[in-house]
Amino acid sequence: MTPSPWNRPRHSRSRRSLRHPAFLAAAILIASIGTLRADDDSGALRIPDSALEPISFADIDGWATDDHAAAFRTFLESCKPLTARLAALRDRRPVYVTLRPICRLAIDAGELDGAAARTFFETHFRPVKISKLGDAAGFLTGYYEPVVDGSRFPSPEFSTPLYRKPPDLVSAAPVQAGAAFPNKGLVGRRKGKAIEPYHDRAAIEDGVFDGQRLEIAWVRHPTDVLFIQIQGSGQIKLEDGTMPRLNYAAHNGYPYFPVGRALIERGHVPRDEMSMDRIRRWMKENPDGAQEVRRMNRSYVFFRITGLSADKEAVGAQGVPLTAGRSIAVDRAIHVYGTPFFVQAELPIESEKSQNKFRRLMVGQDTGSAIVGPARADIYFGPGAEAGSISGRLRHPGRFTMLVPKALDPAQLARGVPLPRPRPVIKDSNEAESDGPK
Repeated sequence: MTPSPWNRPRHSRSRRSLRHPAFLAAAILIASIGTLRADDDSGALRIPDSALEPISFADIDGWATDDHAAAFRTFLESCKPLTARLAALRDRRPVYVTLRPICRLAIDAGELDGAAARTFFETHFRPVKISKLGDAAGFLTGYYEPVVDGSRFPSPEFSTPLYRKPPDLVSAAPVQAGAAFPNKGLVGRRKGKAIEPYHDRAAIEDGVFDGQRLEIAWVRHPTDVLFIQIQGSGQIKLEDGTMPRLNYAAHNGYPYFPVGRALIERGHVPRDEMSMDRIRRWMKENPDGAQEVRRMNRSYVFFRITGLSADKEAVGAQGVPLTAGRSIAVDRAIHVYGTPFFVQAELPIESEKSQNKFRRLMVGQDTGSAIVGPARADIYFGPGAEAGSISGRLRHPGRFTMLVPKALDPAQLARGVPLPRPRPVIKDSNEAESDGPK
């Protein structure tokens, strides 16, 4: 699944120097990620560009009052693929290797009540604060599953198609099994021995696929298509009441461009008013301008039908059903699916102006092309308009505590930690002027 469509402002970076005494006194541990080899220490945890600080569960604000039973049910969903017969061959990172035996114990335990679930997490994991090196906090956004009216057949009311993957769309890069975004790399059409760029959004909206029978369904407006593509999945409510669920199948290879950024830069929508609802309203009120802005995002997503049941949640990149309010999308290059994270933030859940206290144990079960960094997450809020409104106004700082399997000894984290860089020598103004320009 992919992120919300506006240009999210970055949270303020920490101004504290890496040589500040308080910073050096903290248990901040830095390492680089790598696969687990035979000569590696299986207890080593290496995460790039990250600050890690082991803490106790008592130090986590909100830990004791969370619904641990709900978190455990979400964790169990992730454990099913982690304990599959061939799962050990898929990933050799230390967190993955040490998480699998914990998952076997969780599956054997079955569903637990709140007290037992809390004991399980505290018995098998240790909490470690995690943030991007030099940043005081992480960054949170939200996503959801759109539900839109549609039809199996085109009509004056339903005239905008949703397409399945075209047969001539190819990727020149090798596709890694289980990759969340299989079309990353050189994507296009084969022309002889070469690969040429594929059709962009403008060409597709202008009808380049007409007559090829690639349509899955028709919806009212290109904005509906855009929002389903941004979220990576959606449900289409057909005339007979059935609701096929569409999931990401392929991508045309162009980089994603956030249309909200264009609306802000052109002065159409103030930055502090930007939300998904605001984008939709502007596009409805400005159909000609909407087409131009929409086509600035040349990226285009194709779909596949994954089911007809509306009582089940969307499936994330891990391949398990997502849990509203408990599943998060994380950076797959850094984190292992199934890893629990305790997230602390003040979020506008009830309204745009509210600052609701959010203290919750989440599980990494999905990813997104813009979800990059060790303390970066997209919170899944479920299907429908209300979930869309909540997720559409989230772009807030948050604090992340990763639950690390106890088999990863915290003492191992300190091995190979680089020393701080020496403080640069800065000459006074007279010396600098005499030395000339640098």
